[in-house]
Amino acid sequence: ELIAVSEEELWIRRREPYPCDLMESLIHQQSPMTSEACIEAVCIPFSLDKDVTSMSLNLGSKGYYLDIIAQDLGVVDASKVLISRVIGKANSEMRLYISALEANNLNPVPEFRAGKDLSCYDRSFNLRASYLLGQQVYGNVILASIGYTWRGAELFHEDVSRRAYFRMLVGKTPDGLYKLSREAILMADLPTLFSTKANWRGSLPRDLLCGICRQHQLSEPVFNVVCDSSDSDCVSSGSCRKLASDVQNLAAMETFRCEIRLFSKKQDLIIECYPKQSFRKQGDAVQYASLSVLSWFNMHFKQPDVPLEMLSLTAHGDIKCHRASFLKEFYLLELMHNVQQPDGSKGSQKLDLNHLEAQDNMIGFENKHLRISGPESGSSPSNGSFVSITYSVNLTCEGKDMPLMLESNDEFEFEIGTGAVVPCIEAALLQMTAGQSACIFMGLPPRDLIVAAALDSEEAVACVYSKSCYLEYCITLLRVMEPLEDRMEQALFNPPLSKQRVEYALMYIKEFSASSLIDFGCGSGSLLESLVGSPSSLEKIVGIDISQKGLVRAAKILHSKLEKLDVMMPTSRINTVILFEGSITVFDSRLYGYDIGTCLEVIEHMEEEQACIFGDIALGLFCPRVLIVSTPNYEYNVILQKSNIASQEDDPDEKSQLETCKFRNHDHKFEWTRAQFNHWATDLASKHNYSVEFGGVGGIADVEPGFASQVAVFRRNDHNPVKDCGECMGAEPHYKTLWEWNAMSRAS
Repeated sequence: ELIAVSEEELWIRRREPYPCDLMESLIHQQSPMTSEACIEAVCIPFSLDKDVTSMSLNLGSKGYYLDIIAQDLGVVDASKVLISRVIGKANSEMRLYISALEANNLNPVPEFRAGKDLSCYDRSFNLRASYLLGQQVYGNVILASIGYTWRGAELFHEDVSRRAYFRMLVGKTPDGLYKLSREAILMADLPTLFSTKANWRGSLPRDLLCGICRQHQLSEPVFNVVCDSSDSDCVSSGSCRKLASDVQNLAAMETFRCEIRLFSKKQDLIIECYPKQSFRKQGDAVQYASLSVLSWFNMHFKQPDVPLEMLSLTAHGDIKCHRASFLKEFYLLELMHNVQQPDGSKGSQKLDLNHLEAQDNMIGFENKHLRISGPESGSSPSNGSFVSITYSVNLTCEGKDMPLMLESNDEFEFEIGTGAVVPCIEAALLQMTAGQSACIFMGLPPRDLIVAAALDSEEAVACVYSKSCYLEYCITLLRVMEPLEDRMEQALFNPPLSKQRVEYALMYIKEFSASSLIDFGCGSGSLLESLVGSPSSLEKIVGIDISQKGLVRAAKILHSKLEKLDVMMPTSRINTVILFEGSITVFDSRLYGYDIGTCLEVIEHMEEEQACIFGDIALGLFCPRVLIVSTPNYEYNVILQKSNIASQEDDPDEKSQLETCKFRNHDHKFEWTRAQFNHWATDLASKHNYSVEFGGVGGIADVEPGFASQVAVFRRNDHNPVKDCGECMGAEPHYKTLWEWNAMSRAS
């Protein structure tokens, strides 16, 4: 009975007037706005043919601020202005101001329309504002930060730039939200792997997931941590599922998995995540599961046209999507993706850098150009290394003398191999050593990223529309901290295990007078580099790896060393070195029947099933005379992880006395005990008519817990002739030749 409501239900007022004396005092009270103010706002037109632009709101000392906004919206007064909820940060006053004269805006529950185009919507439908708000909006819209708050009597207001609008758009995706958390829009990418909390930078996966739910008006995620006992399903316990019944029992321990469910505000179930992987810390389980969901979302946000069922099959973790509920909440995303709007993306243009080709030390790769400067000294990064760089990103345009600085950072840290930066940056760093600098030239990313990063958004937009425009990344590698596994080995073993494994391989090369060698999973070429620098009977060396980044680095190192081979080692017989890009679980007939094959510290980076497939392919099809396979001895971890170096990696707030050890590297999919490794190798040897003997490096065979790195040496039986592969010998090559060095062609 105290409140009166207007016919359109747009406003409410007190039914009985306020007392006259109170009204008089308010009328004569001095206005808080003592002078005129002009604030910056953003106009979001409904027509996609028009760009989002900056505008000014002129607030006078007299008059109601909403009446001024009403005039800019083309309506009579404040009574015809709809005000949205707060957009962006909860403590801000940033809102959308919408015309109430658009009849569709008065529908309290807009009808959900699952269409891939705008044909089923009224022509005044404002897609950009709707996507920002999460509900259908019609007509032109103003984005501004102004209003009276409980914090004081004065009218609060602050500028809202076009850059702020684009940053809000970027923050609607998991990748964009992570970029904003690192203040590195053009450098950072959402990592695909959660290694340790100590090595993670930026907002943690759990916080990012909660942020995405808030951005899209979903309920808070429901996390359910499940405690598992040590059994064959616990991936983190170090057990081998296929061989669990044949191995010794390890100490029982608790491990944890985290299940996640996402609901709409109406409590419709949208996403379920049930990861199989277990962790010894509840926090790690939560972060891993959160990243699984974020990765799934990221794939959908980047490729909304890919069927949801297919995304669930390829997702990082076990994801189940409830299609109807999901589309109801995210149909605006699909519309945004399918409409090519002026302020959408101007990416994927062909990079024209012909004027740079003549510069010294310029390397071209995948529509990108790289120039490295500085002497090769200090340590070089590899997968698992924690690096620190300084960088700047400039926008260079034809006809402009000075490039536009978009983004810079004096110290940016991340872990190599986790996907935490733009891929080409990581590829460049793998070719550098500490202290070196590099310039990388590449085409433009989507325009929203450029404008969101640029301090001067107006100049950035103008530059992007020029005929020739590209990005220049200038980076300097400040520091490299080697992976924990390498640091533990170097601290406890002299010479390091990596060097001992090379010596182990050289021993068999000399014994067999081997002339040809294949290194399965050569990575960045550490073994190949050592072989090139050691006297031996080898004439032909081949490396295979699935990582192009690692192979590019290997090629650079090997090329530098081979070019000096005549001087450094005139007795060397090496005449051919080739690097192939491909999976070691796939056969290529060109590499059939080599003298020696090596696979050092590789199989633990594969799933156990894939390691078994590799064994069959290597011994059954490649058929080297000798195959040397090494892998960590899980039982030795208790010694390695008692070192101070290992304990420094633990999170200070989560340290506890564990009953068993963790893996040496976060990228390891398994680590086998001696019994497990012996079982695997013995079965393979028997199956393919090889003999096998066991050894290792680091430690003593007969002293518990054995060698730190266990080795199996497979020898093809003399009475077993080299198999005739028949059709497979003429099969189409499966490997791509990434780099080749030939002594004869070099001499000519």
